[in-house]
Amino acid sequence: MSRHEATALLFRNTMRITDGHLEDFRSAVVRAVAFAERHGPQLLVQTFVDEERMLAHSFQLYRDSDAVRTHWKLADPYIQEVMKHCRVEHFEVFGEPDADVAAGVRSALGDQCGLTSGPRVAGFIRFATESRT
Repeated sequence: MSRHEATALLFRNTMRITDGHLEDFRSAVVRAVAFAERHGPQLLVQTFVDEERMLAHSFQLYRDSDAVRTHWKLADPYIQEVMKHCRVEHFEVFGEPDADVAAGVRSALGDQCGLTSGPRVAGFIRFATESRT
């Protein structure tokens, strides 16, 4: 397992979309993901919406805890805009963030939702990482 595979973090965020806010939520997510694609440290961002249940699922893959901290610094205004239209229902952390990032996730979520995490047992990353220019 390479260093990147050993330190990689995968976040899964399940959000309950506020009634009447579906289109505003979608617009805010599109802007946030476009910003992340241009400026963010994530290796992957994918968001899916279950309109019938008014749930959204967001997956984000990071190289390491430093990349998560960079994301938080850069993207806060976009995160706040998305959060106007939903609430976090469940948040999962796969991998082992450092103590600072683990505390930051717990602090951001508070008691409002479930938080689970799990250390890596095995795995690999197949796609090549591109350097940002």
